[in-house]
Amino acid sequence: MNITAPESKSSSRRAKVFQRDVLAGRVAQVEFGQWSFAYESGYQGPPVSLSLPLRAEPYLFVDFPPFLDGLLPEGSQLEALLRQLKIDRRDSYRQLIAVGQDVVGSLKVIEEDEK
Repeated sequence: MNITAPESKSSSRRAKVFQRDVLAGRVAQVEFGQWSFAYESGYQGPPVSLSLPLRAEPYLFVDFPPFLDGLLPEGSQLEALLRQLKIDRRDSYRQLIAVGQDVVGSLKVIEEDEK
């Protein structure tokens, strides 16, 4: 009987975050289910959130980043999204990727191309 470790989600859960159509940074799931957000080197535009001023060091989050969680649909829109795309209710990342190009505000989130 072959038993393998579960596949790490960190390599496949990476997305580009755009602020007003300019690449501002990248979000990724890292070890132990934590998340990171790092601004692109040389990015000088407005921050993606007032709580995340520009800096070179990445921000680390124990859970899905709140500034992205706030972009997710709620109520009947969430229910329709979950049903239509068969996304797990607890999978905030998949929900964000599904709606990330059409969210309220100046941000856009697009999944990184897998290579």
